[in-house]
Amino acid sequence: MTATTTRLLDNYVNGTWTAATAATGELDVVNPASGEVLARVPLSGAADLDAAVAAAREALPEWRAVSTIARARKLFELRERLVARSDDLARSVTTEMGKTLVDARAEVARMIEMVECACAIPTTMQGRILEDVARNVDAETVRQPVGVCAAIVPFNFPAMVPFWFLPFAIACGNTFVLKPSEQVPLTQQLAFEELDALGLPAGVVNLVNGGREVVEGILSHPGIDAVSFVGSAPVARIVYERAAQQASASRRSAGPRTTWS
Repeated sequence: MTATTTRLLDNYVNGTWTAATAATGELDVVNPASGEVLARVPLSGAADLDAAVAAAREALPEWRAVSTIARARKLFELRERLVARSDDLARSVTTEMGKTLVDARAEVARMIEMVECACAIPTTMQGRILEDVARNVDAETVRQPVGVCAAIVPFNFPAMVPFWFLPFAIACGNTFVLKPSEQVPLTQQLAFEELDALGLPAGVVNLVNGGREVVEGILSHPGIDAVSFVGSAPVARIVYERAAQQASASRRSAGPRTTWS
């Protein structure tokens, strides 16, 4: 009998699937129903996160210059690709997270709806002009990208919650770094296969697997301009405090303005 090798997951950085070069360890991804080891996820290190942020930062000027209509076209294509793989995505959610297939299909449907909503960005991102707010004064509102955005997401909605952020961030001209839950990383591997097929400029979307070290790195990284988080209230307070500290430090330095949310 030949021993089988459990797959070690890659990160997705700068338009390429790449091994975590600074990983401090690995964790099993386990089917909660059967105990089967589905894959192993690397606990990426600081250098892996740095590479993803550097790629996102480098891609930002090119992607920001793409018209909102052209960005929306990419999201329309992403929507069609996710619909075509909706069964695969739902089965992945069930296998790695343990939801019933009915619930998993509903979650994937919500994931796709987020992309559909982001497709409207040529309209929803419009600014406005208000004339004569005072004598000889007009007010103009312009919506611009924030910069490099990152998201830290939980285990219980591996398909839907990352897509609360990713399609809207890139639709608005930002670049993106996702840290999926190390407990359920497989569904986003499938999603990023479809993102990879879009032919986006390298670095627009990035995925870094990992645990606490990557989370803390995101919160303190000077190259990240916005952080989104979904999780428990106590952890959310820590995320807010750490991110606010980094934002204050960035404002005091000579570096670019950093905005946290």
